Amino acid sequence: MDTFTVKAFGAESKTADLAEMNIERREVTANDIEIEILYCGVCHSDLHTARNDWGGTKYPAVPGHEIIGKITKVGSDVSKFKVGDLAGVGCIVDSCGECNSCKHDLEQYCENGFTGTYNGNDKHLGGHTFGGYSEKVVVDAGHVLKIPANLDLAAVAPLLCAGITTWSPLRHWKVGKDSKVAVVGLGGLGHMAIKLAKGLGAEVTLFSRTPGKTEDAKKLGADHVVISTDETQMDSVKGKFDLIIDTVPYDHDVNPYINTLTINGTHVLVGFIGKMEDSLFTPPMIMGRKSVAGSVIGGIAETQEMLDFCGEHNIVSEIEMIKMQDINQAYERMLKSDVRYRFVIDMKSLS
Repeated sequence: MDTFTVKAFGAESKTADLAEMNIERREVTANDIEIEILYCGVCHSDLHTARNDWGGTKYPAVPGHEIIGKITKVGSDVSKFKVGDLAGVGCIVDSCGECNSCKHDLEQYCENGFTGTYNGNDKHLGGHTFGGYSEKVVVDAGHVLKIPANLDLAAVAPLLCAGITTWSPLRHWKVGKDSKVAVVGLGGLGHMAIKLAKGLGAEVTLFSRTPGKTEDAKKLGADHVVISTDETQMDSVKGKFDLIIDTVPYDHDVNPYINTLTINGTHVLVGFIGKMEDSLFTPPMIMGRKSVAGSVIGGIAETQEMLDFCGEHNIVSEIEMIKMQDINQAYERMLKSDVRYRFVIDMKSLS
């Protein structure tokens, strides 16, 4: 297969800083789209992959799965897009298309394993996929998203991971104008959960450990803030919430939140991957048919639905723009939660 070379930023090992490198992209096939990348969001998954925190990283690793750009080429069989269109690529660039999950537009749960935008198996070139910290990307047209032109393009980028990660559970658990939703944690995911739940008409509460987040949460659309370390405040919301979206990215005790669920309520984990040390205390669950669940990103159709909704309601992420060359400092700041609320790379800086 013919290829071409593009500039990228990636890591050669788990201890190496990200640095400029050249990578190969495939030439457009009949079903492909080539995108010049304008902006790429920075996700905690990027950092975890670059540093092999989860194991299994393939090097060189080029992260980035919140990609916004302009289409520069389309394959001969592509009719949905044309050169010059705005386009997005999220966390998935391929899936089997044949399993039960894929047939129900749930590519994120592909039973044969979806192909990640980076660190996935590249069935075209062999080796592994490279992400959006690069000048261009070539993607199968069925995994490319249309971007509403009325939105700030840079601020749309984080919707492709942080947005869909919180949108998918909101839709699955049918959140609407009569719903009471709580969000645990106010970071990249948490701030999008507040905005999207509010956009759907829910009454929204932030659970926070620190009173300092109250003003920001209210500006983002939260109706209430509950300090989760304050027993009196926690007692005041006992049995209140239909859905809790838990965005905390590290091991934590979920038991205090179970008591704040209403009958049939669900506490859904979207931020933490790993073993939780605290056991679930089951009586409140059994006596109220309450659930603890998990959810990961979303399928292509659901991501497009979310983007269209954001276009109609003028919802975007709160971002800080950085140059590609500042990515290592950005990673260090992310580890300290020193970003409000998502870094986005201006890819002009790479060129």
